[in-house]
Amino acid sequence: MDSLISSEQLQQEIEEHGHGHGHEHEHDAEGNSFFAFIVFLLSESIIFLSFFAGYIIYKTTTIDWLPAGVTGLEIKEPAINTVVLVSSSFVIYIAEQFLEKRQLWGFRFFLLLTMAMGTYFLVGQAIEWNGLEFGFTSGVFGGMFYLLTGFHGLHVLTGILLQTIMLGRSFFPGNYDNGHFGVTATSLFWHFVDVIWIILFVLLYLWQ
Repeated sequence: MDSLISSEQLQQEIEEHGHGHGHEHEHDAEGNSFFAFIVFLLSESIIFLSFFAGYIIYKTTTIDWLPAGVTGLEIKEPAINTVVLVSSSFVIYIAEQFLEKRQLWGFRFFLLLTMAMGTYFLVGQAIEWNGLEFGFTSGVFGGMFYLLTGFHGLHVLTGILLQTIMLGRSFFPGNYDNGHFGVTATSLFWHFVDVIWIILFVLLYLWQ
């Protein structure tokens, strides 16, 4: 009887030890993924900063900065788009809070709302492009404007696609029970995109 109890205790200790190592492995993997994601964001930041620096240098050194016949950019609609995009950062934060509480209905609703706001921004940008009186080849300003807004728009589209994936994963039972690194990373990426746009809005629209 004693040997049987001892065997059962030994087996239980082995299982607990194994589970402990399993959790440690999951924690390490998540930590490594988060570190890699931060490195990715830093590399993206460097790219955008180089674009910002180039824009500032060209704007302050080019004599005929604006294309012929262009007096400036319309600010009203871009300002509305900016408010919508920046507000979406608060919306995706609310979605995260619902996920923390394991309330998937709230997570799905606010994530869908974030996606809708991002889509609104992209549609607004497309409408603005269509109504502009200059193109990509219209001097340095034209090239820089389309490069900056287009590259940022690509990031907004990427963020929407990532959110779509996170939304789809929420319909798999128990998918987020052991963590939701993907949602956290997607949310951080979205905040990053919003901050970049605030800087772009100041450079392109306010500083004319």
